[in-house]
Amino acid sequence: MTLDPGGVDLDGIDLTTEVVRTARLVLRPHRPDDEDAVLAACQDPETQRWLSALPVPYTRADARAWVAEAAPAERAGRRGMPVVVEAGGRLVGSAGVHLREGRLGPEIGYWTAPWARGRGYAAEAAHALADWALGLGAPRVHLFVDVGNTASQAVAVRAGFVREGVVRAALDLRGGGRADAVLYGRLPGG
Repeated sequence: MTLDPGGVDLDGIDLTTEVVRTARLVLRPHRPDDEDAVLAACQDPETQRWLSALPVPYTRADARAWVAEAAPAERAGRRGMPVVVEAGGRLVGSAGVHLREGRLGPEIGYWTAPWARGRGYAAEAAHALADWALGLGAPRVHLFVDVGNTASQAVAVRAGFVREGVVRAALDLRGGGRADAVLYGRLPGG
């Protein structure tokens, strides 16, 4: 057994094609035909507010580069498993497991398209991705949420994560500076 970053055992797992399913969702690799939906979702001011790494303005070229190059490369390089969150055959968000070296293990991230908010998709996706990583041997999974993003904090709790504390100056801000983040974690069996 060879452990990948984050302590996850990916022996026998092809991250380029790996899919996770829940009762309502399919968490699958990005495809070129996701470009329009990703472009539309990333125009949302709330999405842009909380995702400082998202280019603003977010262009068609940005969406194309993400779905056709960056997301597949992260999977192929075994650095993570970004997924489209799909409900009823429609993109309703994006999420992922980021495999990083270090003591905290895999990190979960998520966003929900503005047309799909309020239906519990982000919590369901985050819970499923945490279960996936923990089921492959991760000693823990975690996520960081901006202290001002109360909606995302509620998602973390609904996904079974426990608030562990505030990490000062943990997040890069768009345009410079740093923000505090709430750290949430999940352990196996919890």
